[in-house]
Amino acid sequence: MQQDIKEKLKGYKEPSVELSANHANKFEKLLMAEMHEQKSKKKNFKWLSIAASIVLLISLGIKFYPSKNIETVDTETGSAQKEISLGSISPEFETIEKYYKNSINLELSQLELTDDNKEIIDGYLTKIEELTKEYKSLTEELSTKGVNDSTIEALISNLQLRLQLLQRLKKQLKELKTLNKTQNETQII
Repeated sequence: MQQDIKEKLKGYKEPSVELSANHANKFEKLLMAEMHEQKSKKKNFKWLSIAASIVLLISLGIKFYPSKNIETVDTETGSAQKEISLGSISPEFETIEKYYKNSINLELSQLELTDDNKEIIDGYLTKIEELTKEYKSLTEELSTKGVNDSTIEALISNLQLRLQLLQRLKKQLKELKTLNKTQNETQII
């Protein structure tokens, strides 16, 4: 079954193929069409790469644009300064700041002001107001001196302290309420 390839190819004659008279013109037209198609593809790709570059630059500009910074005008010098808040430093600090501020606002909204607890609430609110002023001065310091660990820690501890004060106030009001209830019950008896 094995056959020698050399012997098979000895008698092989290549078929004679004649090219048409306008073969060169047809080949030239096909070659030109192919080259024209590649040039148009390169132009399309070039425009596409330019458009992609523009989109990339715009998206980076939007990402890194400091949207949380607020410009304030210094009345003495007349120059504009950017005020940086804790939330504009990083997403983690923004989450921390939002958590504490929302918790503080929630605690404040749950306070019930009565004649019995007015003095206690006023005392705590005075302290909280002082801490709020201190927080504003710390954010101004953050804007003027730049971001540093001690200022960030002071801002976070300020928020924590305000929340702790409100929780302590809530606890004292609850104790005062139960004390008043027991006094009223003993007077009835």
